[in-house]
Amino acid sequence: MTLADIIPRASLFGNPERISPQVSPDGTRLAWIAPRDGVLNVWAATIGADDARPVTDDTDRGIRTFFWAPDDARLGYLQDRGGDENWRLYDVNLATGQVRDLTPYDGVQAQVIGRDLDIPDRMLIGLNRDNEQLHDVYELHLATGELTKVLENPGLVGLVADASLHVRAGIAPRPDGGRTIMVRDLGEPDAPWRRLLEVDQEDSLATGPAGFSADGTRLLLTTSVGVNAARLVWMDLATGEMAVVAQDPEYDVAEALVERRSRVPRLVAFQRERLQWQPLDPGAADDLAALQALDQGDLRPLSRDREEGTWVVAYDHADGPARFYSFDRGTGRGTFLFADRPALADAVLAPMEPFSFTSRDGLRIHGYLTFPAGVSRQSMPTVLDVHGGPWTRDTWGFDPEAQWLANRGYLCVQVNFRGSTGYGKAFANAGNREWGARMHDDLVDAVDWVISQGYADPARVGIYGGSYGGYAALIGATFTPDLFRCAVDIVGPSNLSTLIRTVPAYWKPVIAEFHTRVGDPDTEPDFLWSRSPLSRVEAIRTPLLIAQGANDPRVKQAESEQIVTALREKGIPHEYLLFPDEGHGFAKPENRLRFYAAAERFLASHLGGRFEP
Repeated sequence: MTLADIIPRASLFGNPERISPQVSPDGTRLAWIAPRDGVLNVWAATIGADDARPVTDDTDRGIRTFFWAPDDARLGYLQDRGGDENWRLYDVNLATGQVRDLTPYDGVQAQVIGRDLDIPDRMLIGLNRDNEQLHDVYELHLATGELTKVLENPGLVGLVADASLHVRAGIAPRPDGGRTIMVRDLGEPDAPWRRLLEVDQEDSLATGPAGFSADGTRLLLTTSVGVNAARLVWMDLATGEMAVVAQDPEYDVAEALVERRSRVPRLVAFQRERLQWQPLDPGAADDLAALQALDQGDLRPLSRDREEGTWVVAYDHADGPARFYSFDRGTGRGTFLFADRPALADAVLAPMEPFSFTSRDGLRIHGYLTFPAGVSRQSMPTVLDVHGGPWTRDTWGFDPEAQWLANRGYLCVQVNFRGSTGYGKAFANAGNREWGARMHDDLVDAVDWVISQGYADPARVGIYGGSYGGYAALIGATFTPDLFRCAVDIVGPSNLSTLIRTVPAYWKPVIAEFHTRVGDPDTEPDFLWSRSPLSRVEAIRTPLLIAQGANDPRVKQAESEQIVTALREKGIPHEYLLFPDEGHGFAKPENRLRFYAAAERFLASHLGGRFEP
């Protein structure tokens, strides 16, 4: 048995051919993201016509987030500079081609707070212009581009507007790591804020507002109060009474599809081993049945027109490109639009297989294995690919890194260690204050499990990851150096105290959640130092590859520089890649390809896998 042909890095990590299709509010046009002269830009076309054209002309980092303005005349998009995450909001007039920088402020981050397709002349955006920690709310007048402040932020995050574009809900973080859902009643825009729901830290990750009912008297939210897994509920603003819309005893609600005008949730999804949707009424059951008949992948609704007659949906596949369709709700028929990476359709890709095991202290841990295609599943070189966050999780679907590693001959192991979200609050909270401890034990136990099954060669196991995954890679090299033959750290923190002290200003309102879930550098510096890779540099015997974006606002360049300096001083072999025009991850395809070329050479030299010259 032999491995399949090498898949070029450019096919996996270069620009996709087309992604993110969205239907216009009036249902007559489609927009999507595709390369223009090698840089991702927004394109548009009339549905049924052969008039596709690029409507933006970014020549630097590319555009990855865009939306139709409610007036049907413009497309809006967000763009930062060099990866600094100080997003500016731009729009382009489709008739004239005029591009406007709507938030031309240095060091300011723009957020889209609210828009409604039945309110075509304005939308709401947030700017931390006057207070870098908080986003005030501005009304953007689409015709003129004028900004009018309509809310000075009283200390809230996660702001939510009602159907009339009045901001009436938000989250007030508490000093103990909990949070309070604050609301304003119907009436004048300056109505006072009041408490609706108080939750302790154990429920904070899973509690947040999602939207208002059409009449503005109820708030739709997710919360795990009173149960283990986050459920979708309506909460009456007058009485505080809760009515459950959807729930699962083990898995948090992952997503809800809400009917646009009635504001009633009609479909709800739970991320189990795969993403599974459930209908909430008979009409939704018909829609779901028709959608699921289109494609066997995991369904992701992307956009709907104003009347909800035309939907655009995606289907994710673990062993193939994502496929996009338009769906005519009236006829129940779908039309294939395109795949994101059609060049991979003929490649030999590997399935992503769920697995689970019991940790050393009795927790059930879930994850995914991606085996190299065409070879025996015995004593393989193995890479433990650790997700970031950590308050997120790995999911089933196309993962270019998993396919890359499998294609190069490695077993790719992805683990939803304790602290990962989606599995209920008990599992998420089991990660509290366990960075570098039981969270890492779960990763070690996963490696021990794949070794015990005969899959992994214990002498050829590497650890790899970005952000928290980069931290985990550094922990692997410093805390368990005998287990891992090599380690790859991408924008990972090396010192937890300096990480927490230097978070972006707009994260400061929720800093108590870092203190309660990770540690407080002001009151327990020794504890955080004991969980920091930098504290055990002398233990490193594992070759290291470290990659960092110079403009990263979350994990500053100093986090990599600290450990690289220590490695140099101690004469420990390592490789260090610094990207001067990147932030928290690598957006530019030339930078991505440079990194993955270096990473696969590094892995091959230490684990024995293949690499593309």
